[in-house]
Amino acid sequence: MSEANMDETGKAGKNDPALNWAHPVSNLKANVAEKKAPNRVDGRQLLGALQGFGPMWQKTYTITLRDTKNSPAYIITTWKENFGRFWPSVNRFYAPITGIQPGEIGLIKGSVPGGLTLSTGVMVIYVDEESFTFMTPQGHIFAGWVTFSAYQDSNHTRVQVQVLMRSPDPLIEMALRMGGHRAEDKFWLQTLENLSRYFGEDARAQANIICLDKKIQWREIRNLRHNGIIGSTFYTFTAPVRLLGANRRKK
Repeated sequence: MSEANMDETGKAGKNDPALNWAHPVSNLKANVAEKKAPNRVDGRQLLGALQGFGPMWQKTYTITLRDTKNSPAYIITTWKENFGRFWPSVNRFYAPITGIQPGEIGLIKGSVPGGLTLSTGVMVIYVDEESFTFMTPQGHIFAGWVTFSAYQDSNHTRVQVQVLMRSPDPLIEMALRMGGHRAEDKFWLQTLENLSRYFGEDARAQANIICLDKKIQWREIRNLRHNGIIGSTFYTFTAPVRLLGANRRKK
């Protein structure tokens, strides 16, 4: 890498856009700071919206920050460094050791409708000064991408979360129709409002939701074998058996 593509800290600079993208991978491997984080991502593959099962949705959540002293780049830097801090308390984000950088994987422990727990994660596929994008793996609550961005709009700064998604399988599609979509919308709206309060404002977030494709992709019913809710629930209920086996091996 030439010196023209490095900044004063030794990190990749904006003169080489290719450095903003993650390299292709066949199987995921998480490396988070908290070693006890629930990891049901290793060995899995990424699953985009094109490989999902249900209708394709584009969900755009935005909030307006009035204080122009906080530039889009500063907001995005702060967001990356404190990403899980702005989430509602029902979910937890385990950040990668090196932070939100292209190719890194964050782990997630969250609740889903029905009082169940889902252990999953995301891969960082793109990062620049004013945006970053996650892609979901097999077993996630949806198949697709989430892009976080900030941009100047007149005398204000708009902060945005945009989700392009399909349900990965029939069971998740049913859960989304029975309240999962509303829960997802509420989650991101609250995240943006938590972010605005961090910057000393009390703004209200808004949602714009569009169905881009109503078709069901029945060929992707095979994603059911990776269903994260089934896997996480089975793992939870078999914990006593695994603990008993571990204790016996120690004797």
